[in-house]
Amino acid sequence: MGRATVERLVKSGGRVVIMDLPSSPGADLAAKLGPNVVFSPTDVTNELQVNAALDLLEKSFGKGVNTVVNCAGIAAATKTLGKKGPHPLDTFQKVLTVNTVGTFNVIRLAAHRMAASEPDAKGERGVIVNTASVAAYDGQIGQAAYAASKGAIVGMTLPIARDLAPSGIRVCTIAPGLFMTPLLAGLPEKVQNELAREVPFPSRLGDPDEYAQLAEHIISNVMLNGECIRIDGALRMKP
Repeated sequence: MGRATVERLVKSGGRVVIMDLPSSPGADLAAKLGPNVVFSPTDVTNELQVNAALDLLEKSFGKGVNTVVNCAGIAAATKTLGKKGPHPLDTFQKVLTVNTVGTFNVIRLAAHRMAASEPDAKGERGVIVNTASVAAYDGQIGQAAYAASKGAIVGMTLPIARDLAPSGIRVCTIAPGLFMTPLLAGLPEKVQNELAREVPFPSRLGDPDEYAQLAEHIISNVMLNGECIRIDGALRMKP
């Protein structure tokens, strides 16, 4: 979904810095998309690395950050109490650290720079789009850590939007359902089809570009602020 968003924003004339782990295909994607995209190896939980990415954006394009789309995230399928005993605490902490703390880390550092910039004609200085999940509302068995991390992103959307409103910075969150991400693409076709049938309409897995379309709309629609938007084909996850 992050890749699809980069591709869509570049197509619309945006200039983008991709923040992802060094092991990611971020450098290849930047090279493929041309001079308006740069890659900065980044652990989103690391303040120095996030600031280095924001510095690279300014150095490369001569302009500071005005848009953030937070897509970094990990998951763990572990029951609170399983056959091997209680849920490992370090696993729970890692999921929350990457998904929730990492998202907030990027928000706070980018917002600091946005607030120091000149507003546009509408008085706006920046837009932040976060990624939660329908698991924030319909967390399934074995999803305690993931659901907690995404629920926290939903829960902090409005207070952060209120915090940043005086600076002309908007904050929204997208909560995707079942999308054809690399995780789901690696499942057998039979399993993919079974998951697709769970979606009322359209009965298929979401296309990452549909996420990107929504992110782009949030960026362009100045009245969208402090909101969490589900994009899930009316899916409500079973236990």
